[in-house]
Amino acid sequence: MKKLNVLFLCSGNSCRSQMAESIMKKLAGDKFNVYSAGSRPDLDKYKETKGVNPTALDLLEKNRFPTENLYSKNWNNFKDHADEFDFVFTLCDKTKSEVDKGECPVFPGQPLSAYWGVEDPSAVTGTIDEIRAAFLSAFSIIQKRISLFVSLPIESLEKIALKQKIIDIGKVQD
Repeated sequence: MKKLNVLFLCSGNSCRSQMAESIMKKLAGDKFNVYSAGSRPDLDKYKETKGVNPTALDLLEKNRFPTENLYSKNWNNFKDHADEFDFVFTLCDKTKSEVDKGECPVFPGQPLSAYWGVEDPSAVTGTIDEIRAAFLSAFSIIQKRISLFVSLPIESLEKIALKQKIIDIGKVQD
């Protein structure tokens, strides 16, 4: 079976989609080529960590997930290759009206796609423990969803059944 291409999208590509990219690379082994990108990445926000939220990096490293090749990317870099993607997952927690305004990326082309909304842990304010708890919650949800996804018998499912399964996975919270 050929390696399938997966893209995780978020608005900033600083934490949720970066966590998803790292988690999938570890859990899926060499079955997938995994990428992440954002509609509005802010590389200046976390210059020292190439646009990736340091709390997300710390959480990934503490749980032994790969971080060495993570950096923030604009989803426009991938739009010309839309037909090469097999799956696109949007992780924003934005409402449909925000999606319509372009605040949460929607990818063109014909990949199987699903909305896997996760609350943005970088938007949480409070104590360091409250912020870390928000990141851990997002990490746990993403890890659970990816675990379910990589266990699907992708090659034996009809496209419509597979589409429904990836939509259903996006409803799993923990």
